[in-house]
Amino acid sequence: MADHGNCDDALHELYGYLDGELTVERRGNIQRHLDECPPCYEAFDFEAELRVVIARKCTEEVPASLKQRIADALEKEVGRP
Repeated sequence: MADHGNCDDALHELYGYLDGELTVERRGNIQRHLDECPPCYEAFDFEAELRVVIARKCTEEVPASLKQRIADALEKEVGRP
């Protein structure tokens, strides 16, 4: 049975876990918690699936003119005193 006191920790580090940014030890701890805690696993599963959907749907290329307008606006903003 999962230690539900660790739920806050597991959920807090969920994005780091999904992004592969955790140490091997911390990743193992989170994985064990997810394996034993259905509510946390549900949150993980939702976020993982959401990332897949976003990656699949967000494949349009940004027009070069828009990129240039954004770059110009940022440069103008950074140059302000």
